[in-house]
Amino acid sequence: MGKEKVLSVTKPFDIRFSEVDSMGVVWHGHYAMYFEDAREEFGKKYHLEYLFMYDQGFFEPLVELTFKYKKPLIYGMKPEITITYLPTEAAKIVFDYEIRDTATGEVYVTGHSVQVFMDKTNYQMVLYSPDFYEEWKKKWEVNV
Repeated sequence: MGKEKVLSVTKPFDIRFSEVDSMGVVWHGHYAMYFEDAREEFGKKYHLEYLFMYDQGFFEPLVELTFKYKKPLIYGMKPEITITYLPTEAAKIVFDYEIRDTATGEVYVTGHSVQVFMDKTNYQMVLYSPDFYEEWKKKWEVNV
C-alpha cells in the first residue's frame, strides 16, 4: 500500500494582551479563534476557502470542536499552530490541530474539528460530498 498524502499547514502567531486573563494565561475561548485562523490558512494554501465553497452553493458549519489543554499559553509566547486534514468518505471536512511553543517545540494544545456541508439555498445539511469537494480530494490525492 502506498504512503498516504498528508495535507497540513503550520502558522506562527502571537499571544496578544487582549487574549489573556489577569494571570497572563490565554482565555479558553480564544482557542476556537486560533483554530479558525488555521482553517483559513489551510484554505488559502489548498484552495478550500470558505468563499470558494460558498460560491459552489454550500456553507460548512462546525458540528464538532474539541480542545485538549496540555499546558497554558502565556502572554508573550510565540507559538505556532499546525492543522492537518483527515480524509474521510463522509460528506465532512475533518481536521486535527496542534499548538506548539516555537522556542521549545513542546505541545501545549491539541484539538479536532468536524464540518459538514449545508446547502446555502435551503439551509439543509447534505449527506453526500458535493462534486467540487470530490474533485478537490482527487486533485490533492486524499481520497479514502
